[in-house]
Amino acid sequence: MKTHILWDHDGVLVDTEPWYFEATRTTIATLGVTLDLDDYLLDMARGRSAWNRAAALGATQADIEFHKARRNRLYQQYLRERDIEIAGVEHILSGLARRFEMAIVTTAKRTDFELIHARRNIVTHMRFVLASGDYARSKPAPDPYLAALERFGVAPVHAIVVEDSERGLRSAVAAGIDCVIVRNAFVSTQDLSAATFHIEHLGELPALLLSL
Repeated sequence: MKTHILWDHDGVLVDTEPWYFEATRTTIATLGVTLDLDDYLLDMARGRSAWNRAAALGATQADIEFHKARRNRLYQQYLRERDIEIAGVEHILSGLARRFEMAIVTTAKRTDFELIHARRNIVTHMRFVLASGDYARSKPAPDPYLAALERFGVAPVHAIVVEDSERGLRSAVAAGIDCVIVRNAFVSTQDLSAATFHIEHLGELPALLLSL
């Protein structure tokens, strides 16, 4: 019986992934890297940084850190100005929170996460949030989801992960947790075949969980 839901964040609860890519693509271009979406998604799935491409072209670590900071500022501008809502999320979470213990397990930086949720109620449905820096290794390593299981004190068999990307799916699989993939056009070219379940949108999740 599933009693706990571990939620990915970007691409599942808020539509932020295209804006992170755009901020990275724009700023890394200054270092001579033409970053197309296919390469970005490949790096993402393997847990590699796009900035390694700049290093391979001779960018110094100081150059990379300077332009990463530019990327971070641009991304936060997008978070403030762009529409990142996913329809129905808060309603679905409200219903599921009556039956499940829930947490968010994300690779997002804590500062970005707090900006995103300054005027949203999503976090009120969660027992806790694990963000970048709260575990040893990021997805696709299993560490984020293992840390969530330990925090809850629950075995993998009683949890289910909700993800949209190959990186997150690989993390869930490595942690031994069943994973539901929610279709997201931005990452739809990635290999998501290892998922336990696939759904077209979050509105299908409550019925799926009731059937387990």
